[in-house]
Amino acid sequence: MAFLAFKKILYSIAFFGNIWYTGSNCEGEGGAAMMTQVKSLGLHGVEGYEVMCECDLSGGLPNFDIVGLPDAAVREARDRVRSAVKNCGFQFPVSRITVNLAPADRKKGGTVYDLPILMGILAAEKQLPLPGPEAAFVGELSLSGAVRSVPGMLPMALAARAAGLRELFVPADAAAEATLAKGLTVYPVAHVDQLVAHLKGEVRIEPALPWSPGAEEAPEPDFAEVKGQENVKRALEIAAAGGHNILMIGPPGSGKSMLARRLPSILPGLSEKEALEATAVHSVLGLTTKERPLLTRRPFRSPHHTISAMGMAGGGAPMIRPGEISLSHHGVLFLDELPEFHKDVLEVLRQPMEEGRVQITRAAGSESFPARFMLVCAMNPCKCGWYGYSDRCKCNPRDVEKYQGKISGPMLDRVDLVVDVSPPDFGTLSEKPDGEPSRTVKGRVDAARALQSERFGSRGVLCNAQMGRGELEEFCLLDSDCQAMMKGAFERMGLTARGYDRILRVARTIADLDGSRDIQIPHLAEALQYRAVGWMAK
Repeated sequence: MAFLAFKKILYSIAFFGNIWYTGSNCEGEGGAAMMTQVKSLGLHGVEGYEVMCECDLSGGLPNFDIVGLPDAAVREARDRVRSAVKNCGFQFPVSRITVNLAPADRKKGGTVYDLPILMGILAAEKQLPLPGPEAAFVGELSLSGAVRSVPGMLPMALAARAAGLRELFVPADAAAEATLAKGLTVYPVAHVDQLVAHLKGEVRIEPALPWSPGAEEAPEPDFAEVKGQENVKRALEIAAAGGHNILMIGPPGSGKSMLARRLPSILPGLSEKEALEATAVHSVLGLTTKERPLLTRRPFRSPHHTISAMGMAGGGAPMIRPGEISLSHHGVLFLDELPEFHKDVLEVLRQPMEEGRVQITRAAGSESFPARFMLVCAMNPCKCGWYGYSDRCKCNPRDVEKYQGKISGPMLDRVDLVVDVSPPDFGTLSEKPDGEPSRTVKGRVDAARALQSERFGSRGVLCNAQMGRGELEEFCLLDSDCQAMMKGAFERMGLTARGYDRILRVARTIADLDGSRDIQIPHLAEALQYRAVGWMAK
C-alpha cells in the first residue's frame, strides 16, 4: 500500500510539473519551443569538424542526459555545467534536459563541449541571448565558471574557418592558437560572467590580435663546435638538403648523438603550410602553449628505446592519438641505439616511411595521421660497440651477427645514407674547433631546397626524398657514363629496385648542392659510397 501511495505521488509531481513547465517555459513569447542550437567544434584524429550542440528542455522529472556518443569526460560535463551555472548566479532549470551532440554517429571526447552546453541551457531558459549562426563556442568549465583551455584548438579553428564560421569564442589561454587559422574573429573568454556581459551588450570582449613570433628561441647546438668528423657533417648536409634518411654507425663516444642533435640547426625553415600541419599534431596532444602556439622550428623527436609500437605509431583508447612518428611530421625522428628498440617498433616504421602517413585501426575505430619525417639513426657495430674499430672488442662473430641482425633488411633498404663515424684521434680533440658554422651549411641547404621547390612546383613534392617514379624519370636522367657506373654498382652491390631509386634521389640532391642541372659522375659516385650494403662486414 505504501508503495502504491508513493507511486501516485510521483505521477502527480510529474503531471503537475509538466503542466507548470508547459505553461511557464515551453511556450514563451510567440509560443517558441524550449530548444536551442549552439555551434561548437570537435576533433577526429588531427582534424577538426563542426558539431551542433542541441539543448532541449521538456516537462517531466528533472534529469540531465547527453547523447551523441559521448565519452566519460563529455558525460561529466553535466556536473561541471550545473555547478558553473549556479556559481555564476543563474538559475539551473528544474526540468528534463537533453543535450544532443550532432553528428550523433561520431564519438565525442574531451571537455571541449562544456561551454556550448552551458550556453544552450541558459539560452533555452531565456536567461541569455545567443549570437548569430556564424558563431561557435569551445571551452572547458571549472565549477566556478572559469573557462579553461582545451587541446586541439588549431585544427578546430581551421575547421571553423572551412565551415564558414566567422566568430569563435574560445578560452583566453587558447586564443593565440585560434588566431593562427586567420579569417576568424576570435574572442578570448576567461570566465562565463565575462561572456554573458559581452552577449548582453554590457561589456564587450576585445577580439584577440593575430599571434606573431616574439623573441627568438634559445640557439641550437652549432656544427662549428664539432671537432673533425667532416665526412659525417657532409652526409648530414646531404640528408638535410634532400630530406633523406640516414644511419650513423660508430663506437661509443665517437659523436653520433652529438652530430644528430646539431642537424636541426641546418634544416630549412618551415613553410606556413608545414608549420600549421606540424602544429596541429602537437596541438591535439596538448603540447602547444599560449606563449608558443605555433612551431617555428622543425620538430626533433628522440624517443627512448623502450617505447612501445603504440607509442611510436599511435593508438590508445577511447580516442586514438598520434604517436612519435606523427609528432615528427615535417621534422626529424632520431632513434639512438637503433638495435635496442623492439623489433615490432622498428617494423612499424616501414609503411609510414614510404607513404608519409600512418593508418591506425583499433577496436575504437580507425584514424590516419600524417607522418612525413626524416629518420636519423645511430648505432654501435656490436654489443660492446668496438667491433671493427679496436682490439678491445671481445664479441664473437655470432654475437656480432645477432646484434646487427636486429635491423631487418627491408628496414635498411629504406635508409638513403649509411655513414661511418670513426672515433677522433688525440690530435683532433686537442685542437680548437674550426669547422663551418651551421649558418654557412644552412645557406647551402636552403639554396638546394630552393632549386627543388622551383623544380617540383605544384606537384606536392617538397624535397628530393619524396620523388615518385614520374619525378625520377624526369629529373634524374643519367648519361651513358653514369648508366655504366650504375649498372656495375647494381650488379656488384646487389641493389633492390628501392635501393636503385634511393641512390638516384641522393645523387640528385648532391647535384643540387653543387648547383648542377644534371647528375654527373662525381655526384653518382658519392651517392653510391653512402649506399654501403656490406657495411656489416667490417
